[in-house]
Amino acid sequence: MKFTQTASDAHSGARTGIFTTSHGEVRTPIFMPVGTVGSVKGVYHKDLRDDIGAEIILGNTYHLYLRPGLEILRKAGGLHKFEAWERPILTDSGGFQVFSLTQIRKITEEGCRFRSHIDGSLHIFTPENNVDTQRIIGSDIMMALDECCPGDADERYAAKSLKLTQGWLERFFKRFRETEPVYGYDQAMFPIIQGCVYPELRKRAVDHALSLTYGDPGVGGYAVGGLAVGEPTEKMYEMLELVCPMLPVDKPRYLMGVGTPANLLEGIARGVDMFDCVMPTRNGRNGMLFTREGIINMRNAKWQDDFSPLDEAGTSFVDREYTKAYLHHLFIAKEMFAAMIASEHNLAFYLELVREARLHIAEGDFASWKETMVKKVGTRL
Repeated sequence: MKFTQTASDAHSGARTGIFTTSHGEVRTPIFMPVGTVGSVKGVYHKDLRDDIGAEIILGNTYHLYLRPGLEILRKAGGLHKFEAWERPILTDSGGFQVFSLTQIRKITEEGCRFRSHIDGSLHIFTPENNVDTQRIIGSDIMMALDECCPGDADERYAAKSLKLTQGWLERFFKRFRETEPVYGYDQAMFPIIQGCVYPELRKRAVDHALSLTYGDPGVGGYAVGGLAVGEPTEKMYEMLELVCPMLPVDKPRYLMGVGTPANLLEGIARGVDMFDCVMPTRNGRNGMLFTREGIINMRNAKWQDDFSPLDEAGTSFVDREYTKAYLHHLFIAKEMFAAMIASEHNLAFYLELVREARLHIAEGDFASWKETMVKKVGTRL
């Protein structure tokens, strides 16, 4: 995977770039819609590609491993063919699901034993079989297996968690180098920088990851994990300000699981290139729209006779075709079409936001534009 920086902002850490995978190019900064089980909930792939402009989407290793399972994915020829998506795919390792399934998992140096949330069956993820699993899924970018430390953990727990993640990375990377892609195209891997909100732990994580992996052609970039998991937002920004300058300029930096439109803009300003989050679709299904003027609760009665577009400046199909009054009606009537429209709008807005950020970085006025937009996109309308 090749990454080329194409522009940078003189007043912040923001930059633009292009990375190339076997399934196409991706322009950064980029937001990646989350397709947990092989679909982005409620959105056709045609709309993802042609209307929303998604250049890369995610798959979830934990969920795909359990269902449909590796046998089906191998028979299908990998996730790209199974879900009919011809552009790049990134898969997480399942580490966050391990973090969230506190009651049905046990973590040791060997790996993570867990019970399926579907049928209670017992399974184990080790760094080695996690590589094998992501080989069979066939993603363009695979994430190293890690433990996602809670954002409010004390330093002793965070240090223990980081040591575990570092040991897993060493084994994951070794297995990655020992194995070959299953479907004849290249796969890259990203180490994940953990360390909670403790600067020395984050530095230790970066040093370890770089000493182990930097310069290897199979390492496509570096991810920052364990943020937006309970710590104050200011701490997240502090960790990004610390970590991003330590990471190589010739590799993309991926902030995992983040976040709000304002989080994206602040992350870009600190040097982040890649983002993902379920918020656009999850919140959309529950009636929340993100717009460039602020946040709308479509269930509120104030929108029942508002016949203006969903977003006056929006460029997506749903913004051109449907009004706030119509979408309010659909949510009140509990029509599934409401969730589909809201999800498509929100994803289109997120992709428009990062495209506009790329434009302002290239034009040299990103910092001032970002300050204005952060205030707007966080306003409740």
